[in-house]
Parts: sequence; C-alpha cells; structure tokens
Amino acid sequence: MDLKERARNMRRNIVKMVYEAQSGHPGGSLSACDIVCYLFLKEMNISEDNVKSYKRDRFVLSKGHASPVLYAALVEKGLLNEKELSGFRQVYSKLQGHPNMNYVAGVDMSTGSLGQGISSAVGMALANKIDASKDRVYCLLGDGECEEGQVYEDLMSASHNKLDNLCLILDYNHLQIDGDISTVAGPEPFKEKFEAFGLKVIECDGHDFKDIEKAFETAKEEKGRPSIIIAHTIKGKGVSFMENDYGWHGKAPNDEEFAKAMEELGGKA
Repeated sequence: MDLKERARNMRRNIVKMVYEAQSGHPGGSLSACDIVCYLFLKEMNISEDNVKSYKRDRFVLSKGHASPVLYAALVEKGLLNEKELSGFRQVYSKLQGHPNMNYVAGVDMSTGSLGQGISSAVGMALANKIDASKDRVYCLLGDGECEEGQVYEDLMSASHNKLDNLCLILDYNHLQIDGDISTVAGPEPFKEKFEAFGLKVIECDGHDFKDIEKAFETAKEEKGRPSIIIAHTIKGKGVSFMENDYGWHGKAPNDEEFAKAMEELGGKA
C-alpha cells in the first residue's frame, strides 16, 4: 500500500469537494491529511465488516470543520463512494460541512463546536475501560481549538481516569481563521501544558509516514495514562499557494486556483 499516493488522492478529493461546493475548509483538512490517512488505512481497526459495530476502534474529528479530510479517508477505506463527494455541503446531502454520525457510516461523532469532540472521545474511552474493551479511541484536535477551556477539563478527566486507550492528536499547523495562534490567543506552549495534565507527549512530523507510524506505536505502548501526539504540520500542505497561508482556512478556490491545485496534485481539473 502506497500511503503517499493514497494521501495524494485524498488531497485531490479535498480540494475538489471544497471547489465544487464553493464552501469549506481546505487549509486544515490538507494539514491533517497524512495523519488521517495513516489512521484509517494502517492504524485503526475499522472495515466494511465492522463499521456498524461498537466493537472496533473509534475516531473523533474534534476539529469538525475539517470534514473533507474525514470524507476523503472514508473513500480510501472503501466506506464511502467517491461519487458521493459531489454532495459535499449541499442541501439534503449526508456529507454536511460538519460530520453527522446519523448519516455517514464511519463517522463516530457529530462535531463542529470546537472543544466538544474531545469530550465525546474521553467518554468513549472511559466506556471502553468500564467494559474492559481493548478497542482504542483516537481524537484529532486543532491547535486553535486548544484555546477552548473545555479541552483542558477533558485532559484532566482523561488523565485522572488513566485512559491509556485514548490517543489524542494535535494538528499543529500554527494557523487558525484569524492568523497565527500565537497572536490570536497564545495557547502555547503545548508540550509543557499537556505534560502538566499528566499525558504522555509524543512529537512527530505530521507529513512523514515513518515518523507517524513510530508515534502511534509509542502511544500504544504507553500504560496508565492517555497519550497525545503533537503532529507538526503545514496548513494547506500539498498546494503551494495554500501552504502556511491562514487565508485558506475557510475559503474555496476559484477556477484558476482549482486548476493549479489539481495540476500540483497530479489530478485533472
């Protein structure tokens, strides 16, 4: 399995979804693409056979506005038909701008209000502990999202309950809708904060699959406390004019920009 090519196809679908809808969030979807690709194609116990079962790994996209990356991953996993992506953000489509668990198999929690997704993930992990389940829970957070106080209440709860079956991932691309996180609200330093809340902190290059694999393997070996992977990423990764530009947090490309992006990603406009 060529994860780089699968992630490349995900990026093409992300850009296409946002372009066709003329609405959506490409920047943070592209930055999280390699992490989510690895999760669904290599790390998580999820398949067509068990997608409707509670007895499997779970994924919560706490930064729910990055729904294109989740839908693109479900296509690569064979849980969603690629043709359905054309309904992204359309009225009466099941592929809404924020994921809805009631309509899409493989979406484990409806998210959108930042800070709340991690609460659901902590609850799932705690339920698994009570049930003595070996299934794991994964949750992707945005760095701007970590300006929400609720996030830290959840970290405290996860640590207190020794949820070593919970793996959090921080998409650390440094940018949010209004600019650099350090100038908007200053939630850093993350490593020291997470350690203070009792989590195992692991850092990796969020665009290097070998580094990503090592990070998830380390998280699985940790016992007695939850882990968080700080994935160093680039907003808009893969599309040159979107990279490190917060203006692409929630903006759709025009015809010319779409053609250029697809050319860079090896696809057809």
